[in-house]
Amino acid sequence: MKRIPSKIMRPAWLLLNLALMALPSWAGVVVVAHANVHKLDMPTLQRIYTGKVIEVGGVSVAPVNLQAGQPLRQKFLSDYLQQTDDAYVAYWTVRRYVGKGAPPRELSSVADVISYVQSTPGAIAYLDEADVPVSMNVVLRK
Repeated sequence: MKRIPSKIMRPAWLLLNLALMALPSWAGVVVVAHANVHKLDMPTLQRIYTGKVIEVGGVSVAPVNLQAGQPLRQKFLSDYLQQTDDAYVAYWTVRRYVGKGAPPRELSSVADVISYVQSTPGAIAYLDEADVPVSMNVVLRK
């Protein structure tokens, strides 16, 4: 077996490491909510994000999303709703057209999501576990 010279391996190894560092990494996507929202199960969360449930335990819920195309949103939709971003947008396009509601509000950054959830009763969102403030109410972890 022929050995690859180290002159070639070092740059290749460096490039591989740099490429891996550039990929987004998540500790895990968790669902967070305002302090007045209690723990959720997966079916309830799915019904909230598809507009089929608007109240949980007597509390009106207000789900929020990150903007379409953001990697964390795609990870959430895949892991929790088993949908792609395109399928989710299409679902809400049809639902809105037939008068069955509007999609969850979209926010542009994690900081906006944290601020909104902490200040809005009934707010529900998702975050990378590494971004969750200690005082935040985690209602579902996959």
